[in-house]
Amino acid sequence: MPLLLTNSLGGRKQVFEPRVPDHVKMYVCGPTVYNFAHIGNARPGVVFDLLRSVLERRFGRVTYARNLTDVDDKISAAAAEAGVPISAVAGRYAAAYRADMAALGVRPPTVEPKVTQSMAQIIDLAGRLIARGHAYCAEGHVLFHVPSFAAYGRLSRRNRGEMIAGARVEVAPFKRDPADFVLWKPSAPDQPGWDSPWGRGRPGWHIECSAMIEEHLGNPIDIHGGGMDLKFPHHENEIAQGTQARFWIHNGFVTVEGRKMSKSLGNVLLARDLLAEAPGEAVRLALLSAQYRQPLGWSSATLPRATRTLSRLYAALGEDDAAVTPDDPALGALHAALDDDLNTPAALAELYRLGEEARRSGPAGRGTRRAALRGAGAALGLLRLPRAGWAEALGRIARPEPGDTAGIAALRRARAAARARRDFATADRLRDQLAELGAGTADGPA
Repeated sequence: MPLLLTNSLGGRKQVFEPRVPDHVKMYVCGPTVYNFAHIGNARPGVVFDLLRSVLERRFGRVTYARNLTDVDDKISAAAAEAGVPISAVAGRYAAAYRADMAALGVRPPTVEPKVTQSMAQIIDLAGRLIARGHAYCAEGHVLFHVPSFAAYGRLSRRNRGEMIAGARVEVAPFKRDPADFVLWKPSAPDQPGWDSPWGRGRPGWHIECSAMIEEHLGNPIDIHGGGMDLKFPHHENEIAQGTQARFWIHNGFVTVEGRKMSKSLGNVLLARDLLAEAPGEAVRLALLSAQYRQPLGWSSATLPRATRTLSRLYAALGEDDAAVTPDDPALGALHAALDDDLNTPAALAELYRLGEEARRSGPAGRGTRRAALRGAGAALGLLRLPRAGWAEALGRIARPEPGDTAGIAALRRARAAARARRDFATADRLRDQLAELGAGTADGPA
């Protein structure tokens, strides 16, 4: 069976084959590191980690680049407020992001480029776009002239009016066209900046990824991925700048209790707070419960349900540490589901079926069934622990020692998040744990 993936460039399922038969080049837009990662940031981390595993099984070598945006006006604002350089803010949250992803079973990328280390490439690309007539200079800015690229809008399939509205373009008298977007902008003396032919400044957001792709993977590449929110304008603008990918793959949004996550609603779920409530494998399982292109609905029942499911699967494994055989024929249906556009609901159904077989098997077939279950879990990045290790993971959740200020702070954040989503059972449990540690709570209205 071929590997089928939905290509956003055209909007249909297609057979995927890399340009080089045994080497896939994939780039995924990473975080802007000005705060802790929320569950919406974690979803692409897990989705593309799973896709990477499928690609490795099918084709062998995968070079996977996931960038860090470490210069941004939000980072600058946080640094100014704290009275520290932007590197201190970016470094702190980059480390936190890596730790959260590791807890979710997400492997580090092959390459992790940073914007601050790519300025020469960004400046060079902007200069080439000017030379080709796609960009122009105006009042210290370099802007991409959208009408110069006839195929603009092909990825998002929006008309011109929708594109201008969707981009929330800045009205500026020096723009030749309202849709033109910034490649380079001037920096004030108190802002981070780099010397360029157009004066001291910093890059616009969109050019960063195009430059880093060229530097680390070459152009064209096989797969460019990211969240659905990046399709327009970010990925549309990357294409205009010259980025070529055979497949553009996007994961859907995460909603909380049926509502979009937002600071104003107070329902933004940080990955690290969820990791204070359940083991990382439970969060990963929850993130894989919906097919990657579909919206993922998160509720107060999501994590407890995932934790119970994993406990049953670990119980089915027994005390045996069965060896994983990736080409086990018993895994055929699971691999077929993943090869069909990462159909994780079908793959998880097969995992649960194998779990029931392992649980019900007699002594003669127990080893074989448990090995198949362990292999199915490995294909999804689950069941990575011995059974005793899962019990220990459950025991460690949200149980800091007295005086562990970081652990107590994580408990408080987790409890506040539980109350915001009206998960009062979890909130009460965390309140009791805080009381046991001598750390009180100051509750307002829920």
